[in-house]
Amino acid sequence: MLDILPLPALGNHYNYIWLLKNKASNHVAIVDPGEAGPLLKLIESEKLIPTTILITHHHWDHVDGIVEITEKYDIPVYTPKTESVRGSTNPVAEGDSISLPELNLTLNILDVPGHTSGAIAYYTNGMVFSGDTLFTAGCGRMFEGTPPQMHASLSKFKTLPDETRLYCGHEYTVANLQFASIVEPDNEAIWDRLVQAGRSREKGESTVPSTLAIEKQTNPFLRCENQGVIEAVSAHSGKKLDDPHEVFAELRSWKDNF
Repeated sequence: MLDILPLPALGNHYNYIWLLKNKASNHVAIVDPGEAGPLLKLIESEKLIPTTILITHHHWDHVDGIVEITEKYDIPVYTPKTESVRGSTNPVAEGDSISLPELNLTLNILDVPGHTSGAIAYYTNGMVFSGDTLFTAGCGRMFEGTPPQMHASLSKFKTLPDETRLYCGHEYTVANLQFASIVEPDNEAIWDRLVQAGRSREKGESTVPSTLAIEKQTNPFLRCENQGVIEAVSAHSGKKLDDPHEVFAELRSWKDNF
């Protein structure tokens, strides 16, 4: 009875607002509204009933729609406990859970710092909303966190069941896979996924969500313990690397300059 819907935002095809919709009642929870306009139009046209806003981190392209939405709809706004977000009503951190009875869902909070110092993810059986920490085939830049923090956060995602669907904040899959194919040119799963993702984008289709099983096969940032990734990153950096934190740091630096 639940639909997960991507709403492109900010005038391009790379930013997503996610809607969790009860198909029977039209209640919706809203994840990371970077702007209000398109969302409010959709709510009105589809007669949706907003219940909750869920924020993964404080960056403007994930939070700028909050105030305008809550001026019209008096709903709770869940945000990372250690980050300042205008409009927040319910700061949360790992160990907390959120009940959404209108959607028959309970979401568990994961602390996933690295992209920002206090980023969180929302997890329930079968799906996780990762914001900009874990992307399809990639990960976010480290604007505030450290490589050990980010690597630990990504490792936390790896502990979730393989069938978990990954919903991230941006449509970067093709570019991320192009980089992944440079890191692991002999990984056939990456090339197959790149072809499939390219075809989807040509048709205007989203490549998100993926599953953690696919990510573990094709996302180099989840494969820092893989010997092929270690050798590729070592060769690129000119250093003999074996510590996964160091491999991750050099891999992220490589991607930053790709």
